[in-house]
Amino acid sequence: MPKRLLLFFAFLGVLLLLCGVVLGLFLHRVRRVEDRPVLRDTANLITRIQPLAQLVTIKYMVEKVVVFEDPKWFGENRVILVAHGIVKAGVDLGQLKPGDIRVEGGKLHLRLPPAKITDLYLDDHKTEIIDRTTGLLRQFDKNLEQQARRAALDHIKLAARSSGILREAEDRAQLQLALLFQQLGYGTAEFHKAPILP
Repeated sequence: MPKRLLLFFAFLGVLLLLCGVVLGLFLHRVRRVEDRPVLRDTANLITRIQPLAQLVTIKYMVEKVVVFEDPKWFGENRVILVAHGIVKAGVDLGQLKPGDIRVEGGKLHLRLPPAKITDLYLDDHKTEIIDRTTGLLRQFDKNLEQQARRAALDHIKLAARSSGILREAEDRAQLQLALLFQQLGYGTAEFHKAPILP
């Protein structure tokens, strides 16, 4: 084989090798870009606007460990969740009726609606699963964590109620409203449980 032909094939081989390397790097970069999650921007749709007149007066932070098990004869699924819950309570001033307020001799008589829990949720930054077990013959149950979170919310709500969150929310609402009415020029405010009689 002539020397020129050998050089030509060597040059062609090196050129093909370089093209392969460049193509490989390009495809690797394209593949890396495609592997990234893509956020598509879509329109926002407001489905409902609801006015609120809630006077939120207390917030409890409750921690609860929930062990949620789904035992079967062929194995069990289990989730251990450390839940950090937030419970807020107050009174809904939108429920006040004209007969619930009366001014008599500079004294304000007011019947507040009963206190209620206004908000209940888990703090996702602090809530975590510390153990997840899937039995040998079982498939991973993706709903188990959601069931554990719902159970945690039920327990947290019950704990807040039994700790007196509603009574405390009502007491604080009365205190805050009494201060507000004092600043508005009313001497004192008296709060009633029963309907106010004229």
